[in-house]
Amino acid sequence: MILARSKTDPERTLGELRRFAEIVDPPPLPAPVSRDPSDDAVLALAAASRADLIITGDADLLTLGGHAGIPIIDPAEAITRISGSTG
Repeated sequence: MILARSKTDPERTLGELRRFAEIVDPPPLPAPVSRDPSDDAVLALAAASRADLIITGDADLLTLGGHAGIPIIDPAEAITRISGSTG
């Protein structure tokens, strides 16, 4: 809806995003990991794309603390880490 209100062409916007994005179609996890099964898709994507961090406010993911060597942190911790690495 924001694109429509701003009179931005959605197809053009998607085209521009595709120039910077990498599409990753991860395989499913071999076994459930999160207590919320829908969160396993996030974990599979993070592992397949070799993410540096998973940043979330989702309690089910935060409880894990990490997956496949990828830390799972909340937004406040992410800002702290990012701020500390740029200074």
